[in-house]
Amino acid sequence: MINAPLFKLTERKATKNSYSGILPFPAGKPFPIYDGRKTDAVPLFSVLLSTTLPPHTRRYNPNLLHLLIPQIPPFPPPVPLRSLLKTHSDGKQGDFDGSGGEFDSVYHFPEIFRRNYAEMERNFKVFIYPDGDPKTFYQTPRKLTGKYASEGYFFQNIRESGFRTDDPDQAHLFFIPISCHKMRGKGTSYENMTIIVQNYVDSLIAKYSYWNRTLGADHFFVTCHDVGVRATEGHPLLVKNSIRVVCSPSYDVGYIPHKDVALPQVLQPFALPAGGNDVENRTILGFWAGHRNSKIRVILARVWENDTELAISNNRISRAIGELVYQKQFYRTKFCICPGGSQVNSARIADSIHYGCIPVILSNYYDLPFNDILDWKKFSLILKESDVYQLKAILKAISDEEFVALHKGLVEIQKHFEWHSPPIRFDAFHMVMYELWLRRHVIKY
Repeated sequence: MINAPLFKLTERKATKNSYSGILPFPAGKPFPIYDGRKTDAVPLFSVLLSTTLPPHTRRYNPNLLHLLIPQIPPFPPPVPLRSLLKTHSDGKQGDFDGSGGEFDSVYHFPEIFRRNYAEMERNFKVFIYPDGDPKTFYQTPRKLTGKYASEGYFFQNIRESGFRTDDPDQAHLFFIPISCHKMRGKGTSYENMTIIVQNYVDSLIAKYSYWNRTLGADHFFVTCHDVGVRATEGHPLLVKNSIRVVCSPSYDVGYIPHKDVALPQVLQPFALPAGGNDVENRTILGFWAGHRNSKIRVILARVWENDTELAISNNRISRAIGELVYQKQFYRTKFCICPGGSQVNSARIADSIHYGCIPVILSNYYDLPFNDILDWKKFSLILKESDVYQLKAILKAISDEEFVALHKGLVEIQKHFEWHSPPIRFDAFHMVMYELWLRRHVIKY
């Protein structure tokens, strides 16, 4: 049984140059707990302790962890990086999906991702509660288009995938299939949403025994619209214990990093093909156009809308100007500015990735999608909102070589921000499932 002090380690990040809790762990990285089951996956913590921690912290023996948590056996020795890389028939080492390993650096730990992803594909099972009328708010997606399409795709993809099981005793996690997007589409108020979510979860608790085994820690809920996040607040255990997969993961409020999951907000369908290998066509330094529905957007427009090197507009580009002018601007731009709107997230980030424009994240407290897997510094710029006043100088300080490297990294991760029906390997659905796989059995009662 994991006690409360150790439970806190799963909910917070280490600060730079300091390590908190029983054992040290790297700044800004999750604290994974190996559950001891026979597995081909590489225990992440043993690799971290042996390869990434400063020398003065290596005196902590990872094999002592089982003395602190009795059900966890000693870790096996770290696996050499070279032994985990796939070797192609031509003798060259490539990455896990067969596209070549040149840009494995876009992942924090590519060899661990490769092994754990393969195990997820073999073993991960999710039980979907069958309760609820699909014609109302349950089971099926509202639609697969628009800026909240990620929620709809997940609802559809989970049923199209091999992860679904009809046997709850075989399930690692339990999906609560209520769609706040469908509720919003039917004009349901926020207050009524909260009541509907609370009543639905309570009905599952009363009917089935699975929730009470962990107080909901092995259950998850998916919503893309920010109102869906607030609709869960009527059930405290849903917020505190369950995994909330959300498009608005702001960790200055109720979102809990390492328990909850950041769902990428992807506007569907994309109007034009993906950009890539086109750096010579990108002659505009920076671009943003949109509504001024947040303080940072108001400042961005006020400071830079008249600049001759930055294409900043304080309104969306009118369709009257021409067909797909907004989307085509992404093709011509090096850096696309992505300030938070009413929430920290923006579908503009996925647009930038798709069209090959380096996203410039201008949003505080944003737990970026897949950021414990992907190294966002290898394909984006992450700035504080206060950097908006130095925006042009920051962008101009990026050398041509640095820009080309960022662009190559961006093209490499495009596949992780695409939805498909049925889903395909390494797409957005599988990345979300991988994040859920990492969170199975992390918390035990």
